[in-house]
Amino acid sequence: MSTKSTNITRLSPSAPQGQIRKPHSSDSFIATARRVLNQEAHALGALADILDGVFGEVAELFFGLKGRVVVTGMGKSGHIARKIAATLASTGTPAMFVHPGEASHGDLGMITPDDAVLALSNSGEAAELDAILVYTRRFFIPLVGITGGTDNTLARTADLALVLPREPEACPMGLAPTTSTTMMLGLGDALAVALMERRGFSEEDYRTFHPGGQLGRVLLKVSDVMHGAGALPLVAPDRPMAEAIIIMTEHGFGCAGVVDVAGRLVGIVTDGDLRRHMGPALMERPVDSVMTGAPKTIDPDALAAEALGVMNMSAKPFTAMFVVDGDRPIGIVSVHDLLRAGVM
Repeated sequence: MSTKSTNITRLSPSAPQGQIRKPHSSDSFIATARRVLNQEAHALGALADILDGVFGEVAELFFGLKGRVVVTGMGKSGHIARKIAATLASTGTPAMFVHPGEASHGDLGMITPDDAVLALSNSGEAAELDAILVYTRRFFIPLVGITGGTDNTLARTADLALVLPREPEACPMGLAPTTSTTMMLGLGDALAVALMERRGFSEEDYRTFHPGGQLGRVLLKVSDVMHGAGALPLVAPDRPMAEAIIIMTEHGFGCAGVVDVAGRLVGIVTDGDLRRHMGPALMERPVDSVMTGAPKTIDPDALAAEALGVMNMSAKPFTAMFVVDGDRPIGIVSVHDLLRAGVM
């Protein structure tokens, strides 16, 4: 039985019965995408151009808070508000999201007099925000609005209003929140970064707030993964190689550090050194006649990724490296430790 190929014309799910969907080329999709992105990029530029002293006042207000920035919004603005709260909290400004629909059912109790409220509404007339707006006025809680005009309830009620420029939404009907939410998101990022810089927020601070995931692994330090002083394979330079081999075997790093009487790291004995000096008298030879001098070392505050790079990119790659404070060994890190920690 032969199989006959048939060309099927699919109907648009939203089209009336019997109406055939018109072909839509890939170029048409790309043209639409470029129009949307260019329109939203233009809106962000317009927003940057109109920023004034109010933005600085808002940043100062949030910087000086004893409590948190409580971010709120309804619908698409609510989704943006959640992201702004998360970005603020992860970059050193305590923040949380309160859903306006839940606020009048008990969640107003999450907002304290030490907090400030950041409310998002493009129209400025979202009825769900009313309970929060009234609450801030009753208890003298600072209120900041991000809104699309000056003549609306949110702008008139707020202590400070960050007003978005009048830019059209990117959807064909000019109704779906697209350009306006992009500007809100950009304004939230601008506040978070400005506050980061004011606080002197460091990589160490950032790593503290991001211990999990790729961010945590990228910012992991050598001190986080190294073996401490109690695990160090160390031997004196005048000891016989038989002793050095026993120490290397017991610790399992494939090497032994050579330290002088002052505790300074002066060399290293590796498996490669053993092979190069293999002979009948190896066991009786002093360690300093076999060791490699001036071994590569790393600081405990260096990024773990740097340690992995040093081991892999050396002319002769190696698998373990001593961690030093000045010239004294305080730890050892192996490539296996780094890989287990997810360092790439």
